[in-house]
Amino acid sequence: MNRYLRAALIAGAALLLMQLVPYGRDHRNPPVVREPRWDSPATRDLAKRVCFNCHSFETVWPWYASLAPASWLVTYDVREGRRHLNFSDWQDGRREGESPAKVGKQIRSGDMPPWQYLLAHPEGRMTHAEKQRLIDGLGATITSSVK
Repeated sequence: MNRYLRAALIAGAALLLMQLVPYGRDHRNPPVVREPRWDSPATRDLAKRVCFNCHSFETVWPWYASLAPASWLVTYDVREGRRHLNFSDWQDGRREGESPAKVGKQIRSGDMPPWQYLLAHPEGRMTHAEKQRLIDGLGATITSSVK
């Protein structure tokens, strides 16, 4: 058997076996508990477009989130995102990510949204002006929510 064909068969078998791992298949979103007091509807709309898939209980799970190994990565990213900053379970500044300075730094540096998210979600791309509006709006939202 040709070694390229053998390699393709092994890779295909490995991908099929990965589907047996149950992690990353539960795509139920919990109910929204409490959102922050948004400074404006425009801030919420921009955050919903750019941030909510990983930082809320309103995740829209893409088709590839059901296929391993992508399902593992997507599930991990969503769980970590919600753990640090969750717009659907607002804790009034008790989470690490609920800091205006931290949020601003993450967006300004380009760490948020992460590059792997932007590959599949072009709607997450922002202009410089949109980034600044999001930073300012989230800063005002977080500051007013933790009072």
